[in-house]
Formats: sequence, C-alpha cells, structure tokens
Amino acid sequence: MSLEQRIQVLEDIEAIKKLKARYFHACDRKHVDVIRECFVEGDCVIDYGAVGVFKNREDLIELFTKQACVDSIIDMHHGQNPQITVMNETVAVAAWDLYFFQINTEHNTLTQLGGFYEDKFKKTDEGWRIEETKFNVTSTLVSQLEDGLPKVVAAMNPQLIELS
Repeated sequence: MSLEQRIQVLEDIEAIKKLKARYFHACDRKHVDVIRECFVEGDCVIDYGAVGVFKNREDLIELFTKQACVDSIIDMHHGQNPQITVMNETVAVAAWDLYFFQINTEHNTLTQLGGFYEDKFKKTDEGWRIEETKFNVTSTLVSQLEDGLPKVVAAMNPQLIELS
C-alpha cells in the first residue's frame, strides 16, 4: 500500500470516528436534522433491537422525535473503543462499545445500558455515512427514584436470558 493510500485510510478512519461522535452528540442534544445526515439517503438498515428495526432514516427520525425529543428525557451516549476497518474506497465496517445513561424525569427512572454497535459505512458525495447499524445490548440496569433514592427495578444481561 502506498503512502498516499495509507494516509487516505487514516483520514477515512478519522472521518468515521467524527461521524459516529456527531451522531451520539446529536442524539443527546436532540438535533434530528444532524441525526438524519449521519445516515445514507434511501434504503439502510437500522437495527436497535427492542427500540425497533428501520429500513430508512426517516422511520428512525419519526420514532426518535416522538420518544426522545421531549423535555423529560435526558440521554447520554458514551461511545468508545472504535475498531474500524476500511474495506475499500467507499466501504468501511466498525464496532463500537457504548455506555448509555438516561434520566426520565416524568417517570423518575434512571436507565443504564451497556452494549456494542456493529456498523457498515458508505462513502458518499457528502462524505462517510452510516449504511447499516445494529446495537446489541449486553447489560441493562433500570432504577426507580423513590424519595430521591434509586431503587433497582431490573438488572439483567439479555445475552444470558436468551441462553436459558
């Protein structure tokens, strides 16, 4: 691989990292237009398990707007440990770990999720975009706030539940 090609791969990896960070930030700030721009136009695969499976970005945006773009929901996405492989000039795949924390002031709940993303990216005229994404939950902790103190409602590892 030439020096130019190696530099291009490094630039592509950095662009993909910035894209995923922009996506997490937009989710936390409820910037739906930015979320939309993180995905390819037209057909794509967005598999968020219990949240839903979507075949295009507009269906995800519709659900996100209804469920997350409310004052009572405070989300925090902490993506880490990106493992990105540039397959060729227009395709890359990646895995990311995620720690997710949500405060719901309407229901007085705290939710913590651990898991990982499996993504496929496509380079478009507008830059890298998410073409396929799947989020896999590895742990869940839900607490109910009672008299200002958290009480655990559910603590589970969905992978162990599926095995039993």
